[in-house]
Amino acid sequence: MKKDFKKWGTFGVLVLAGGTIYKLSSLKDAFYVPMQEYFGLTHTQIGMAMSVYAIVQTLGYFVSMYVADRFSRRVLMPLGLIGTGAVGLYLATFPSYVGILASWAAMAFFADLLFWPVLVKSVRLLGDSSEQGRLFGFLEAGRGVVDTIVAFTALGLFINLGSNAASFRIAILFFAIVTIVTGIIVFFTVGDDEKEEKAEESSQEKNKKAMAGAKQVLKMPELWIASFMIFCVYGTYAGLTYFIPFLKDIYGMPVALVGAYGIINQYGLKMVGGPVGGIVTDKVFKSPTKYLRFTFLLSAIMIAIFAFLPHTSMNIYLGMACTLLIGSIVFTQRAIFFAPIDEINIPKEVSGAAISLACLIGYAPSIFSFALYGAVIDAFGGMAGYRVVFLIMSGFAVVGFIISNYLTHRLNKQKGAN
Repeated sequence: MKKDFKKWGTFGVLVLAGGTIYKLSSLKDAFYVPMQEYFGLTHTQIGMAMSVYAIVQTLGYFVSMYVADRFSRRVLMPLGLIGTGAVGLYLATFPSYVGILASWAAMAFFADLLFWPVLVKSVRLLGDSSEQGRLFGFLEAGRGVVDTIVAFTALGLFINLGSNAASFRIAILFFAIVTIVTGIIVFFTVGDDEKEEKAEESSQEKNKKAMAGAKQVLKMPELWIASFMIFCVYGTYAGLTYFIPFLKDIYGMPVALVGAYGIINQYGLKMVGGPVGGIVTDKVFKSPTKYLRFTFLLSAIMIAIFAFLPHTSMNIYLGMACTLLIGSIVFTQRAIFFAPIDEINIPKEVSGAAISLACLIGYAPSIFSFALYGAVIDAFGGMAGYRVVFLIMSGFAVVGFIISNYLTHRLNKQKGAN
């Protein structure tokens, strides 16, 4: 009983941390127009900040392959949260464009090099292989709840305090303070890693062990395959963003309805898709790889069909329902796409390095996919552009199906040999 209380207490703190650390780097989600007005940024400049973030994020995963298993989570996670919050305090001064780019680079360092791989590692180690789908599913759902509460509180402060530069500064400060306070909570509630090495082990020996772990995971073919499964999920997931302008441009969705749809798309699906994906993975498929294989095939077919529906003559609510159904499937995938790492029997002592490699490859579409989808829509225009975007999303899902099918066969073959 005491062990379960500690387990779920730790899980709750991890959810809180995971739901707060990205609010500052995702400032555009709730405050896109204020960023333009009070930071003096153009659309291109905001996009450049996102690109700088993604580049540092990707490069950082190389380093985190070593760092995640070398230092304790009780050091790395609070440092990531407090560091991100400190950057938020700087953003509240409304820095120059160069300062904005440096801020997003710094947040990528703190959130994605120091924090995220350690968070995923910590969640993985909370349960055995039969619980991975549920743990990651409820992590995603819990992050959605925290996301919603924190974001709407900041938005409420901005609106109620005048919707001006001063209230925008207060909203940023709110994000920053919440992130810093969460870092302090993590420091005092989440314990050190359970270390198998002896207490007297020297720093040099720890460095050597961490580096050996990084080299070890690079030689694991199943990990590379699982990482490219994440890559395919993320490539499809990135396309969900463009359902919003699609419904506005093609269906003529009113502005008020665009806002409501955006909330459902970004927060509602995460909260529902997380536990649904996790429970179905554990109880029905009993394998995250098999669940991803099934949903890759399902989403590939659905998105391809959706691309050729007569949207110009369809009812707007039917169009919304179709996009939300596709989105819900993708969100169930996103909730559990780290779970196969346990299924391929990665040794726990190199979990951090393994997850860093998975993040490095899996999140790579964040560097190019948003730019790709946007360029396609600009180049083709109208329905033709969106149709190409949807077909690219379907293509990601098809490749994901092929990869997950291959990994399933490899795992079945290994089980048969044992």
